Order: sequence, then structure tokens, then C-alpha cells
Amino acid sequence: MNTELLRRLCETPGAPGHETRVRALIEKEIDGLFDEVRTDPMGSLLCVRKPRKKTKGDPLKVMLLCHMDEIAFLVTHVTEKGFLHLDPVGGFDPRNLFSRRVLVCTESGDHKGVMNPAGKPIHIQGPDERKKVPEPGEFIVDMGLGEKARDLVQVGDFVVMDEPFLEMGEKFVSKALDNRVACWLGIEAIRALDKAGAKHACEIHVAFTAQEEVGLRGARTAAYAVKPDIGLGIDTTLACDTPGIGEHEAVTRQGQGFGLHVKDSSFIADQALVREVEQLAKKKAIPYQRTILARGGQDGAAAQQAAAGARAVGIVVGTRYIHTVTEMVDRNDLQAALDIIVAYLGEK
Repeated sequence: MNTELLRRLCETPGAPGHETRVRALIEKEIDGLFDEVRTDPMGSLLCVRKPRKKTKGDPLKVMLLCHMDEIAFLVTHVTEKGFLHLDPVGGFDPRNLFSRRVLVCTESGDHKGVMNPAGKPIHIQGPDERKKVPEPGEFIVDMGLGEKARDLVQVGDFVVMDEPFLEMGEKFVSKALDNRVACWLGIEAIRALDKAGAKHACEIHVAFTAQEEVGLRGARTAAYAVKPDIGLGIDTTLACDTPGIGEHEAVTRQGQGFGLHVKDSSFIADQALVREVEQLAKKKAIPYQRTILARGGQDGAAAQQAAAGARAVGIVVGTRYIHTVTEMVDRNDLQAALDIIVAYLGEK
């Protein structure tokens, strides 16, 4: 398993609308794997691998949608004393934002900072103040530079969490596993097909999309351009198999395989496609679990609704502690997701 690639993908900063560095990393990795590669006006990287055997008529278009962005913040104001005020781009639980180390990404380079809520420390808070949980927009960043920060940072610069990628037993832990996991799968699946000399009849489109965390924006334009017959939304999903959560709310359980994503608030998967992937997983002895997410969406919905529409399903990896700096996936679930994508594309 190419763990080093996953590490580099996760540790590379890429806020919604600021995916440039992630895209550059991917472009370097996919050199020679695709027949066509281009960047669209939204900043999504659209990659095409032509059929490797002849077919009658137009080939089936299969599209993998893998978003590049991570939840982050944009700078809205720099005070005279150099404190940064922020606007979230993506969904944050403010309880996970206290006392975080961050990276402030500017045109002149990256700078370290710390994030804390504005207001009093615990020693001088009143009882009611201790009960209040600040909203994400109430947090500030201190770069330790005082007024010099005003010379380095401007409105629109972005801020991401600054934590290293870790391997813990059979788990990978990092910020931005949502959704660099999918970027890794999009690269490694095509690499596996190429290495095996797979003679696929379909035309494979892998879209590394922009701005998913703020509304599937890059996926919508990419899918409209491609007009796929089949869309595979590659993403993470919840793994609530931890204490304090009811069994019926787990969504997925780690170590039990990839998630065959049936529904979320953005789409309902094509049922024939669900059964097709399920049968293939059984045939290849690839562990899987069906998943439904009560709220949230993913790029597969954009493929389903593009132009005249497409059949779509999600291939997802259950993730604990999602949208935090301690996102955790299971190595075996990630491998299962890779195996089913390679098997599916290889048979089309």
C-alpha cells in the first residue's frame, strides 16, 4: 500500500477554492496514467483514460469523482495587533477547534499559528461563560507576530489545521482524510489497472474536484462537462462505531470493508448499480457494508444529476472522528475500496 502518497496528500494544504497545491501533487503522480488531463475553470482536474480494447459504438463513460478540498477557513480581517478573524469554508464542530495549531497559507508562504476562541480564559470566566460553546466564526488565530502579521496576511488567505499524518496499528490518522482518501483511490486504482495491463472497454474519467465541502460545486461543472453514463462518488463517510453512539447510528463499522453507499441527503443510488457492485464484491471476496447517511452529501450526486442524468453509486471508506484533525480510517477498509474500484473498472 502506497502509504507515503496518502501522507503527502493529507499534509498538503487545500481549502475549498484553493486546491492548487493538491492538484499539482496529483498531476505529478498521474504522469503517464491518462490519455488526457486538463484543469477546468473551477479548478478541478479532469483526467481521461481511453478504452484499452475496441467496442462497437460509443464506449461507456464511467466517472470517478474524488474531491481535493478539505474543510478550512478564509481570513476575513487582520486586527491592528495582528489577530486573524476567520470565515469557515466547510462544516466544523466548534468543540474541536479549541487550542489548535494551524497553518496560515499566504501568497508569500506558509506561517504557523494557534487557534483559540476570542474571550476570557477559564481562570476569569463566570459560570455562565464556561457553558457557552463559541461558534466557528468566533475563533481567532494568533501567529505570534503582533502587528507584523498585517504585512504577511490579507483577506482571502486560507487557514488549515496543522497536524501530521500518523499510522496507529491498522489505522491511519490525519486531518483531511476527507477526502484525500478519494484522491489516493483515484490515483492508485488507475495505477493498478495500468500495471496489470487491464483491457477495459469503458472510457474512464477521474475527476479530482474542487469545492465539494461548500456544495459539490466542482463536481457539478465537471460532471456536466463529462456527461457520464455511470458516476462513482468516491468519498469518506461516518464510522460511528465508538462509545456513546447507538448501534443503529453507526453508519459503518471499521474493519468490515468498504461502504456501498445507498443514500444520503444529496442522492439515492441507482439500485441496479448497487446490486451490480454488491455481486462483484461477493464474487471477488471483497468485504463491504451497505451505508446510508442521514445528512450530508457527496459528489456522486452531481454525476447523477448532470445534464440528462447518470446512474450513480457511492464507494466510501468509513471514517471515525470526521471533520477533525484526528480523522481515522482502517487500512483494510481502504484496501477493500481500492480492490472494488479496480475490479469494477477492469470488467467494464
